[in-house]
Amino acid sequence: MAFGQTDLEAIQTAIGSGVLRVRYADGREVTYQSLDDLLKAEKRILGALAVVPGRRNRRSYPGYRNGC
Repeated sequence: MAFGQTDLEAIQTAIGSGVLRVRYADGREVTYQSLDDLLKAEKRILGALAVVPGRRNRRSYPGYRNGC
């Protein structure tokens, strides 16, 4: 399943308000068992949104400066 920014906002709103039921952008409604389950779902959505097809992730290399 593909997640969008509105899905992330919906789950973050639920986390902030203490509600265990979330309605996603595609109309699905999920009732989570606990706050821990909501937090796991948020982490999963954040991970899915961080991967953008066709875009290379930038990596930093500590201690590497100007080819020295």
